[in-house]
Amino acid sequence: MNSATASSTVATQPDTITSKDLENVEQLIDKSDIRQPLVAVYCGSRMGNNEVYAKSAAELGEKLAKADMGLVYGGASIGLMGTVADAVMASDAPVVGVMPTFMLEHEVAHNGLTRLHLTDTMHTRKAIMAEYADAFVTLPGGLGTLEEIMEIATWRQLYQHEKPMLIMNINGYYDRLLDHLRHTAEQGFMSEADLDRLVVCNTVDEAIERLSGLVQVKDEIDTSKI
Repeated sequence: MNSATASSTVATQPDTITSKDLENVEQLIDKSDIRQPLVAVYCGSRMGNNEVYAKSAAELGEKLAKADMGLVYGGASIGLMGTVADAVMASDAPVVGVMPTFMLEHEVAHNGLTRLHLTDTMHTRKAIMAEYADAFVTLPGGLGTLEEIMEIATWRQLYQHEKPMLIMNINGYYDRLLDHLRHTAEQGFMSEADLDRLVVCNTVDEAIERLSGLVQVKDEIDTSKI
């Protein structure tokens, strides 16, 4: 499948990616024209009842771009998902969306993305996002958001990746989830190491600092030695 470059209109890939294509997912995803690391952001397709969630989503998108990072996400224009994407695109950083075709009936695909991949299922969507991602960040969200971060944490537990995983505990949103995960470890159903790999950040600046290692700053060339 040919890659698409950034443009003012959405660059939709021509074919729907299916589960059969995942056998060659590394060859399928071409990141050669995207120089920045991409951060997968899981978050709600709704805004929530407190404006602090949308504010944090916009701040995260803005500061990801400022730190020379791009975004891969679910492809929608609504909720916190759309807010993060808007903020990243406002700084001309790359944004890759991945959306199952059936979701087009429920969510409006974002216009103006660097790429928009369409998939046959949610499972294929998550696999494509994970392949693009250099790290994973979870903002507040609902069932889908919870399912996504728990699955990617499970993949890490099973040594399927070694990428950073951050939970943005904005407004104490994930306090109860974190209490439950600590209880899970205490009861012997989860290792402390796997618990520790889910890095909790209370502010966007904390998250950006944690992610800063993804950006490789090249040393300036000393032309006198050439």
